[in-house]
Amino acid sequence: MTAFSTLTQLPASQLDNLREMGYDAMTPIQAAALPAILDGRDVRAQAKTGSGKTAAFGLGVLQQIDTTIYQTQALVLCPTRELADQVSNELRRLARFTRNIKILTLCGGQPMGAQRDSLVHAPHIVVGTPGRILDHLKRESLDLSQLRVLVLDEADRMLEMGFRDDMDAIIGHAPASRQTLLFSATWPQDIVAISARFQRDALAVSTEDVTELPVIEQHFYEVGSRDKMTLLLGLLSSEQPSSCVVFCNTKRECDDVAAMLNSKEINALALHGDLEQRDRDRVLIRFSNGSIRVLVATDVAARGLDIKSLAMVVNFQLSFDPEVHVHRIGRTARAGEEGKAVSFVAPDEMVRAHALEDYLQKPLTWSDAASLKNQPIKALPAKMMTLCIDGGRKAKIRAGDILGALTGDAGVDAADIGKIDLTPTHAYVAISAKQAKQALIKLKQGKIKGKTCRAMLLQ
Repeated sequence: MTAFSTLTQLPASQLDNLREMGYDAMTPIQAAALPAILDGRDVRAQAKTGSGKTAAFGLGVLQQIDTTIYQTQALVLCPTRELADQVSNELRRLARFTRNIKILTLCGGQPMGAQRDSLVHAPHIVVGTPGRILDHLKRESLDLSQLRVLVLDEADRMLEMGFRDDMDAIIGHAPASRQTLLFSATWPQDIVAISARFQRDALAVSTEDVTELPVIEQHFYEVGSRDKMTLLLGLLSSEQPSSCVVFCNTKRECDDVAAMLNSKEINALALHGDLEQRDRDRVLIRFSNGSIRVLVATDVAARGLDIKSLAMVVNFQLSFDPEVHVHRIGRTARAGEEGKAVSFVAPDEMVRAHALEDYLQKPLTWSDAASLKNQPIKALPAKMMTLCIDGGRKAKIRAGDILGALTGDAGVDAADIGKIDLTPTHAYVAISAKQAKQALIKLKQGKIKGKTCRAMLLQ
């Protein structure tokens, strides 16, 4: 293992910050890519989700920023809003040692006017999705003429989603002298071609074969389409997972499965593209802080889902693409942890199962579904609830202010308070379900930073 302290380009303040974040030794992708990134070289890196790639390019980006110059000096392109939010949050954590740095997230599904207002004073770093970034470039509300670093994060996924032309147009607005960093989970020929077009003498870094599965206990069940819900109820009742993602291929299936689970007192919410951005954000926050036990999702959540330890993944339907299957189940084995994945396969899905075997170059392991069919149904309530407070980063509210208010006048034990997420306009606090309602009453009667606050429990 290589320590971050061996990187002489990093200031002592950043090394201290990394230690506070628990980042003592570099992951393989960081050790392979960071020296070249910090030297200003273009890098093309093959890295899967959970490998530490955000810190790898994030540390390089921050080293290039001159905070005395109010111009956009770095752009990170991401395929989804969820990943863009995750990257922005990680960059803010990495930038805690840097004073007066402005990081802005620009994604679709959010008001264009508010984003234009935020761009009046140019951010140092912009993180966003290709469509919305291109919209701002066309309206001339975003200027990339002084760009120093361009990051293409999960470039293969952006190509899959049809963003090739948008990426080309965006890169056309950036100066040729920039540093370009390209991160991809796979290296299809299209990625090699993009690297050749937009990078200069790029260092190619690959630390592992990403088609090789992490340590995941996989179970495949051949079942009739009408039996899947019975088996899912039996599985969740038997395993009682602390967190679980159930993948479906359609939005309607997500809604139907989530509704059925809730009718059996199994705490679940659906996540798919028909949700408004605010609702999508709240679902993801609640799942990541333990206020939702089961997330029923389309593949929009397969990448960019920031869950540190996911107990189980269930494929209610097999993906049409074997590579997507690998990304789905990889959510449950991050950073070297073991995971568990269960797949229900109907007869008309067998062709996908055979395609998966060909992709993995080994036979699938099939299990008997009888034990799940006969499993008595048990409730699966969430252990936490989420308190939503009006007022976030724009109101200068910090996590410490909220923690102080709850453990002070509200009288909540610190052990009953979980993750605190801050957005520009709201704060979301995970709080023990047994303490949540009383904490809400006390908080409404008290103040945060001397101000009365409005709050509610998300249901």
